[in-house]
Amino acid sequence: MPDLFAYTDGACSGNPGPGGWGALLIARDGDMVVKERELCGGEAHTTNNRMELLGAINALESLTKSSTITIITDSAYVKDGISSWLFGWKKKGWKTAAGKPVKNEDLWKRLDDARTRHRVTWEWVKGHAGHPENERADELARRGMEPFKPSKG
Repeated sequence: MPDLFAYTDGACSGNPGPGGWGALLIARDGDMVVKERELCGGEAHTTNNRMELLGAINALESLTKSSTITIITDSAYVKDGISSWLFGWKKKGWKTAAGKPVKNEDLWKRLDDARTRHRVTWEWVKGHAGHPENERADELARRGMEPFKPSKG
């Protein structure tokens, strides 16, 4: 059975502003790519963090059966949120350590639900550092944002 990876990213023009998310799903057998799938989308008025979350959410929600997957993101917000902060937020009724409401609670709940159907490993990579698959995820996020950017001229 091939190994499954999802490289996810989000982009925003202004924060808030028009934004896009992207996910590059790759199935590998050793070093050989068996299958690839590109996903992207966007919104007219959003934030970078929401788009980063939607990249991971859509990657997981696109899987039709329970899978073992590694999600690679350049967002420390997504990686730390899902790996470190989520348990505490849920325990405190979706409040932060400071007692404030968790930002993007709707998407964190959706991500939490999407991951329960799979065996997910989370990895962080430095963004815009020449990592080929991360660069492709960034291109997908920018493509997803294009329809929502104001036209020039």
